[in-house]
Amino acid sequence: MISTPLGCMPLPPLPLPLPTTVSRRAAWRTRLAATASALALLCPAAAPPAWAQNQLPALGDPASEDFSIAAERKLGEAIMREIRADPDYVDDPVLLEYLQSLWQPLLAQARVRGNIAPDIDQRLAWEPFLVRDRSVNAFALPGGYIGVHLGMMAMTSTRDELASVLAHEMSHITQRHIARSIANSKHQSLLSLATLLAGILVASRAGNSSADAVNAAVVGSQAIGVQGQLNFSRDMEREADRVGFAVMSGAGFAPGGMAAMFEKLDQSSRLNDSGGFPYLRSHPLTSERIGKARARLGTASPAAPVSVLEHTAAQARARVLMDPRFDAQKRWQALDTDTTATTVADKLASRYSSALASSLLRDWARADASIAVAQGLVAGSPRSDARAIRAVALLKVQSLLMRGDAANALAALQPYAGETSRPVLLLATQAALAGSDSALLKERSATLATWVAVNPHDALAWTALGQVSERLGQPLRAIRADAESRVALGDFLGAADRLRAGQRRARSGGAVDFIDASVIDARLRDVEVQRRQIAAEEKGGK
Repeated sequence: MISTPLGCMPLPPLPLPLPTTVSRRAAWRTRLAATASALALLCPAAAPPAWAQNQLPALGDPASEDFSIAAERKLGEAIMREIRADPDYVDDPVLLEYLQSLWQPLLAQARVRGNIAPDIDQRLAWEPFLVRDRSVNAFALPGGYIGVHLGMMAMTSTRDELASVLAHEMSHITQRHIARSIANSKHQSLLSLATLLAGILVASRAGNSSADAVNAAVVGSQAIGVQGQLNFSRDMEREADRVGFAVMSGAGFAPGGMAAMFEKLDQSSRLNDSGGFPYLRSHPLTSERIGKARARLGTASPAAPVSVLEHTAAQARARVLMDPRFDAQKRWQALDTDTTATTVADKLASRYSSALASSLLRDWARADASIAVAQGLVAGSPRSDARAIRAVALLKVQSLLMRGDAANALAALQPYAGETSRPVLLLATQAALAGSDSALLKERSATLATWVAVNPHDALAWTALGQVSERLGQPLRAIRADAESRVALGDFLGAADRLRAGQRRARSGGAVDFIDASVIDARLRDVEVQRRQIAAEEKGGK
């Protein structure tokens, strides 16, 4: 949950960074207002000027008229459209693939245990995503979305610790804690709820002493008075712990991951209580919660040992990407001279971090040196496995592509050429685009077309397909792919503009593929319907 010093909110606002200029603050408030309007549609009786009260019934089942599964999904999609438009929404294929490798077993186990009923399984998104933020936080959103700050991933030492966080947040969704909490706030309309949460978010991201917090307080001035109605109850937190533990241990993760995570959070926050642990403000740790997590260890079967090194690589990647400032990158780069690391995992974390930071700083010699050491560590350790070796190999490919060395990048990718994974797909496409082999570009085009047919919401894949199509002299396909990438990000207005550009291109004469032109016409009609529907919802909520 997005946190504030006031506690944990059941309907989190956008986990985005606070704008630092007057113009960005104005844009931020405009976007928040649009989201609040979308939320208001879910509660038509809301009267914004009077902060009208809605009498929401208790939610005994998903068919609640005031916050049904359909309404929850619509609410989540409205929030995600704002999140995906922010530059700190992180679509890093390597980290997302790793996050999914933890998420999918948890999701499967939740289904096996009956935590996800069939009537909601296909209607919610069940999608984890990443936020570029150094703070330690994770949160559940309506509609089945789970946000994870890179700071949270960077502070976990094992996959089991991170899985425990995902399982806990998933349980808030499967147990419908968000909907139940909203229903219990019978004296607040959804509009007022959305507005005050927006204000709390901006104030909390600014810090108490910032002038931005004063500006944000205008948006959420009534937040403090109703905060008590918005918190997840202690019973809900206990339930999320209990259900989350059963899910993670049943999915094959080490049962001690949750207790270890609680203890690490507690200890770290005591040593560095600088506001960098918003997760603890939204999920306050008590001796009871920590004690019960330890007690549950005796009730679960031990998990098979798993190498920690793949997680170490993901942890190192997260900590470099969470802070793009030059001085931060220099600090990570300097880890190639670190002599304090004693374990293989610590040495790998230092070398992976230094290699990635050096690549971002375009210091190729230091990048190559750290990559070579990292490869030796994962290949020579009895604790290693193929996944850890692959993680370092993909880092090498990325570094080679950043300097334009397509030939060596393709050679380094060769052991994984048969994969259909997203990171390999996108890296191979970058390598093809950096070269001049038309046959390879055609192969990439076919592979990407198959991928987006199955994964139509993959904005990066659509962008890559557009670039390949442009290189192959297929302008209408390139325009259509660009439009689809905007649809995937929720930018329906931008998508419609690109499709109209495609229509103009088709009518301007020259060699035009009739099928491509027809697809653009059909997609423009579909996008316009969606755009008008969203606009009507936002207008209806005002």
